[in-house]
Amino acid sequence: MAAPSILTLRLDPKLRKQLDRLSAATNRSRSFVAAEAIREYVALNTWQIAETVKAVAEADRGEFASEKQVQRTLRKWTRRAR
Repeated sequence: MAAPSILTLRLDPKLRKQLDRLSAATNRSRSFVAAEAIREYVALNTWQIAETVKAVAEADRGEFASEKQVQRTLRKWTRRAR
C-alpha cells in the first residue's frame, strides 16, 4: 500500500467547527473523519456516474420500458403507498 499523501484545503469556519465536533464525538482525528467523508463522496459519485453511463448506453440502444410496464409498476407502487 502506498504511503498516504497530504492534501491541503480551505474550509468554511462553520464546517470546520462541525468537523471538529464530529471528530471529538467519534474519538477520531479530524484527518480521519475528513478522509472518510472524501472516500464516501468519491465512492458514491463514482457509482452514480457509472450507472448514468450505463443508463445512457441502454437508452442509446433503445432499451426502454414499455408504457404498459411503466403503468404496471406505477399501479404496484401506488397501491402499496395507500
